Amino acid sequence: MKIVSFKFSIVFFLIGVFTLLSCEKDENDEQQEEVNFTSEDSARAARMDNVAEGTFNIMEQAFVENETGGRGPNMVSLFPQCTEITVGMDGNVFTILLDFGASCTLNNGNVVSGSILLEYGPLVAGTYTVNYSFQDFTFNENGVSGGGEILYEIANQNDNPQSTVNESITISFPNTTVTGTRNGIRISEWVEGVGSGNWMDNVYHVTGNWQTEFTNGFDRSGEVTQELVRKLSCRYLVSGILEVTQDGVSAVIDFGNGECDNQAVFIFNGEEYPFIMN
Repeated sequence: MKIVSFKFSIVFFLIGVFTLLSCEKDENDEQQEEVNFTSEDSARAARMDNVAEGTFNIMEQAFVENETGGRGPNMVSLFPQCTEITVGMDGNVFTILLDFGASCTLNNGNVVSGSILLEYGPLVAGTYTVNYSFQDFTFNENGVSGGGEILYEIANQNDNPQSTVNESITISFPNTTVTGTRNGIRISEWVEGVGSGNWMDNVYHVTGNWQTEFTNGFDRSGEVTQELVRKLSCRYLVSGILEVTQDGVSAVIDFGNGECDNQAVFIFNGEEYPFIMN
């Protein structure tokens, strides 16, 4: 990992979530086409959630690894040599540029390109305000643009770091002209692994709500009703409940009992439909 100077403030770990909507076959051809359309867009929305989750994980880890001189011989880094981190300062504004070049495979297996820019001022009343934006950034071949603001608290009522993110990003997908925009608020409490220097033991509790809209007219909302638990050593959410609303119909997703696996349950009208997260 190439590093050009070091001084960091904190950035929120965002977690995107996976949704799956079941479809019933209808004898009417027109209705069948509408159901298939919704199913396709629901899968695309799930992909969008995964892209956002991985992207915010990158920003979170960039801070964790470089804050307060925390780098040391025992640190386990998310970033390989193909990542260049440049830190600058203009007056009382710090800038951090994460440059991944034309292609960079992170140590968790995700492939990224382009860059992410973070800008923030000094600590005020125990909080940092961080603005983030993307420059020709891609995550596993999905384009990410836009940005938002992160309010990072050094300690919440539980003495844990906590971030509140106002998110407004647009994601483009390979092999389609459809793009998606996601707006929402996420609150993430860092509950395990603080200061360990090893990203693999970090655990976050996440709450919030968001709205996803596609250029083809599809929209879907989500609200966390039981805090989502994310272990960075696991590719999937391990527990928590998300309520989703699509086309005026509501259902919930149960992400499990804390085990690291790709199993979750979609619950609609009291019926349970297990599925595999991808």
